[in-house]
Amino acid sequence: MERRDFIAVAAGSSLAATSAGASMPRQLFEMRKVRLRFGPMETRYGDYARDALIPALNRAGVKPVGAFTVMVGMDAPAVYLLLPHANADSIVAAGTRLADDAEYRRAGASFRALPAGDPPYVRRESSLMLAFASMPSVDAPTGPLTAASRVFELRTYEGHSESATAKKIEMFEGGGEIAIFRRAGITPVFFGRDLVGPTVPSLTYMVVFPDLAAREKAWAAFGADPEWLKLRATPGLTNADIVSNIRSVLLRPAAYSQM
Repeated sequence: MERRDFIAVAAGSSLAATSAGASMPRQLFEMRKVRLRFGPMETRYGDYARDALIPALNRAGVKPVGAFTVMVGMDAPAVYLLLPHANADSIVAAGTRLADDAEYRRAGASFRALPAGDPPYVRRESSLMLAFASMPSVDAPTGPLTAASRVFELRTYEGHSESATAKKIEMFEGGGEIAIFRRAGITPVFFGRDLVGPTVPSLTYMVVFPDLAAREKAWAAFGADPEWLKLRATPGLTNADIVSNIRSVLLRPAAYSQM
């Protein structure tokens, strides 16, 4: 897709969100998954992200940056980076801004110059999401949710069609599923409709818990909530009707994460 076409599409999505009653522009979320190999590659990438990449992204206006490693899920070892962008132009310009950043070039020089026989990472994959209208920006954890024991859960709901995914999004927003989450102790970090990625049509969200025990307690409370039991049984809104697959991974924050 050409740069001007990408910006037009994303801008159109933002305008649609505003006309639907969103109180502020909806962010675009880039989720990067950086696949690594066990051993020195892990430490080396962490040093690069901490000292060069994330500070440069912050200077380019991308903040806060979440950085996570896999606790339970596929593709370990890997680093997940959550990059909140104010608009499509931020995404398009990010690479140029880093290339023009003298401090980034200095801090990341050795990492960026690694040879083919000793690459910086195995592969980097990205997906792009548009924030839900009811939660238009990342909500970084605060208070007890910043404890070292905190656990993040990243979940993707795939649908068999765009309309099916739209119904699931409506369950979260108009149907009150996000409110039930909060009541049960499941704290959202973001909710997004996937625009680009390997699972489209789909939606992706991230939630956070103080620790693993709190996660188990919160999901149990959610599963037993009367409003959720009623909502999930509504004809046309059952998993069998609108969800074809659910992917989930448990993540721990990296030492240099800003979330």
